[in-house]
Amino acid sequence: MTERKSLIVGISGCSSCGKTTLARILRDVFPNTFILHQDDFYKEEKDLPKKNGLLDWDCAGAIDVPGMAESLAYIRQNAAFPPHLESKEDQNSIGECPVSDSAIAALKSSVDSSIPADHPLRTGALSLCLLDGFLLYPPSMSPIHPYLDIKIFLRTTYEKAKMRRERRDGYVTIEGFWSDPPGYVDKIVWPNYVEEHAWMFENGDVERDFKEDALAKENIRVEKGLDADRDLESTLNWAADVVLDGLKKSQV
Repeated sequence: MTERKSLIVGISGCSSCGKTTLARILRDVFPNTFILHQDDFYKEEKDLPKKNGLLDWDCAGAIDVPGMAESLAYIRQNAAFPPHLESKEDQNSIGECPVSDSAIAALKSSVDSSIPADHPLRTGALSLCLLDGFLLYPPSMSPIHPYLDIKIFLRTTYEKAKMRRERRDGYVTIEGFWSDPPGYVDKIVWPNYVEEHAWMFENGDVERDFKEDALAKENIRVEKGLDADRDLESTLNWAADVVLDGLKKSQV
């Protein structure tokens, strides 16, 4: 295994596709695991770009990308947040968990039986960092790519993303609190998602088939055999298998 103390697992997809919920469950299922949120690297509101007359929180220009890359480098070697980093994202509500307690308990039991007692993840020699972010794999985020050991991508439909996003109260920010203005999903969130991720899909249609060669080139893992609407419980089990596979390969 290469010299590192933390294996970094990217969990990405459109805003409101279930990334944070998935990350929080995986954190509880796997030992020695913590979450890093891309949202903790937002620039100050005064430095955000604008689009269609609105502040644009959903683009690479809103993120301190070099700072994010530096933090990932630190986490890889220290298995902890840099001293200056304080997460705000866990203060945000994500609603009721759609996965039952019994399903989570069953998965935890399965994962426990799959990781030997002498595995570095159990002995403390290795940790898992789950990086939850709406924008991780496109070229605009290339400075962080060398630090991503496992790449998971979740898909969703426009209808579901819009419904979930508009149900949210808002987000804790450096300045205080942000609530989406009317029309924000249609003017900012969805167009930005399509623009940044079209390269992953046939004919640029983010609700249709993936480009298998593009995924293979970037080593991005997606749940196969499903349309854009997914059941989070099945996705959870699939994602756990992806992480377990990554843990095995990291010791080769």
